[in-house]
Amino acid sequence: MESPAEALVRSLRDAGASVATAESLTGGRLAARITNVPGSSVVYAGGVVSYQTHIKVEVLGVPQDVVDTHGVVSAQCAAAMADGARRLLGTAYALSTTGVAGPDRQEDKPVGTVYVGLAGPGGTRVVSLDLTGDRSQVQDATVDEAVAALVDDLAAARSRAGQPAEDSGLG
Repeated sequence: MESPAEALVRSLRDAGASVATAESLTGGRLAARITNVPGSSVVYAGGVVSYQTHIKVEVLGVPQDVVDTHGVVSAQCAAAMADGARRLLGTAYALSTTGVAGPDRQEDKPVGTVYVGLAGPGGTRVVSLDLTGDRSQVQDATVDEAVAALVDDLAAARSRAGQPAEDSGLG
């Protein structure tokens, strides 16, 4: 049985596409999940772990007014992080993660408030999550959701292109 990360790498490879990551609350776990798949170097360009706000602004190009108005735990920040990673690393897609893993609230938002950004050729969207569990569980669930979001987008793109969403010989 193919893991979600394996499905992501295969889908990106089949599409001839690449991905980058911009992580905050997951601290590199998303990159690790992707790069744990053999052959991922064909599709994974790299990533930025932007744990501190100034890295989001200075490296990823998150506008300071987004931080000032909406905070770093926001859909707007997740979208800007994904856009910044895609631009910075020159990939077709980028995933970003920002939120509150705990143990304490951040920006008056409760633990489990998470935003996953997904930037691609069709634009940028954000998945809002309300997760439960301890710090590690929130981080792992965020990675699961980020991988699933891009797998779903790639399957939808294949479907729009008139190709089967799954290759029956794989998996």
